[in-house]
Amino acid sequence: MIAFGLIPVWWLAGAFYLIWPLFGAVLLALLIVRGRVPLPPATGIWLLFLTLVLLSATQLPAVVSLLPFGLRFGYYVTALVVGVYVYVYARERGDVPAALVPLCMFWFGLVLLGWLGVLAPRFELTTPMEILLPGGVAHHPYIQDLVHVSAAEWSRVSLTPIYRPTAPFPYTNNYGGAYAMTLPCVVAYTMLRRRGFLRWALLVSLPLSLAPAFLTLNRVMFASLGVGLAVLGLRAALRGNVRVGASVVGVITIVGLTTLLIPVADLINSRVESTDTNTDRFSLYAEVIRRMWDSPWLGYGAPVTVDTVTAEVPVGTQGQFWTVLFSHGVPALLCFLAWFVVVVLKTARARSAPGQWLAVIPVICLVQIPFYGMADPTMTIAYVGVAAALALTESEVGTKGGGSGRPVHSPKVVTG
Repeated sequence: MIAFGLIPVWWLAGAFYLIWPLFGAVLLALLIVRGRVPLPPATGIWLLFLTLVLLSATQLPAVVSLLPFGLRFGYYVTALVVGVYVYVYARERGDVPAALVPLCMFWFGLVLLGWLGVLAPRFELTTPMEILLPGGVAHHPYIQDLVHVSAAEWSRVSLTPIYRPTAPFPYTNNYGGAYAMTLPCVVAYTMLRRRGFLRWALLVSLPLSLAPAFLTLNRVMFASLGVGLAVLGLRAALRGNVRVGASVVGVITIVGLTTLLIPVADLINSRVESTDTNTDRFSLYAEVIRRMWDSPWLGYGAPVTVDTVTAEVPVGTQGQFWTVLFSHGVPALLCFLAWFVVVVLKTARARSAPGQWLAVIPVICLVQIPFYGMADPTMTIAYVGVAAALALTESEVGTKGGGSGRPVHSPKVVTG
C-alpha cells in the first residue's frame, strides 16, 4: 500500500523509480519468511526470462552501464515478487477486491498528477534525490530522466506547444500505458465492492481521469484499450454476459462524449504532422533488426546510443519488444512474450464480470509491447492486475496454480 498509495510523494522526491525495487525486496523477504509460497501459472517462464536477462549483463559495454541495467532487472524482479504476493493474498483469503486496493490508490495518484500536467504543464522540479545523488550518477541521461521530474512533455522550440501529461512518469507514453493497464482494475473493483467510500470515489474519478488521459495523445493507449474492449465485448457476447456488455457500452459512451469536448483526433494529427515520431521509431526498429544478428542469443545488455539513426534516443528503446530483443536476445524475447500469451489463455476462462475485465489486462499489454516500454514500474502494475485475474479465475473455475495444497476461496463481494 505504501508503494502504490504514496506515488505523488515518491514522485516529488524524485525517488519513484529508484526506490521501486526496494519495495519488491521487502515483499520478497516477507514471502521467504512465510515459506511454501504457491506460485502463479507461468512463473517458470518468467524465471527463465530473468535468468536470460541476468546472463545478458555479460554483454554490457562498460561498468557504468551496470546501474541502469540493475534498475531494469530490479523492475522485472519486483514485478514478479509483487505479483506473487498479490496472487497469494487473493487466492488464500478469497478477497480479490482487497488485493486491488493498492492499484486503486495508485489510480488516484495517476489522475491527480495527470491533472497537474493539464493545469500546470510547465511545472518541473529539481528533486531531493537529484541533489543527493553523486554528480556522475545524477547526470547519466537515463537516471536524469528518472530523478528530475516534470508534469508534462512539450516541445520547447515550438511556438504553439502541445502539452502531454507525464507525471508520475518521465515519459507520456508510460502514463498512457499505465492508465490503460489500471483502468480494468478500477472497473473490476467497483464491480466486486458494491458499497463503500472507495468505490464511490473511484466512480467519480473515472470521468475525471479522461481529460489527462486523452491529452497524452497516446495512440497506442487508445488502440490497446480499444482492442481490450473489443475482446471484452466479444467474450461477453459469446457467453451472454449482459453485465459485462453493459459496462463496455457505458465506457464507450463516456469516451465518445469526451471526444466531443476534447478533439483528440485533430490534436494527434497535428502532432504527427509537426514531428518525425514515426520516422524516428522506424529507424530505431530497423537498426535493432540489423544489429540483432551480431548478438542474437544474449543481445547487448542494454540500449545503446548510436549516430546511425535519425532519432535522438538510444537503439533498443521505443517499445518493450525492441528493448528485450536488443538488450537480452531472441530467447529472452520469446520467454517474455510467452508469459503474456499463457496468462491471456489462463485468464480467458474467467466467468464473472470483474474477472473478465481483469482478463483483458494481458491483452492490453500485448498490444502495447511493440510500442511502449515496460522496463519500469508499469511492469509491476501489469503483473498485479494479472495476478488478481489469475486468482479470481481460479476461484471461479476451481483450479489451482501453485500446487500448495491450500483451498482456493471464492471471492468476497460486498453488496448494499
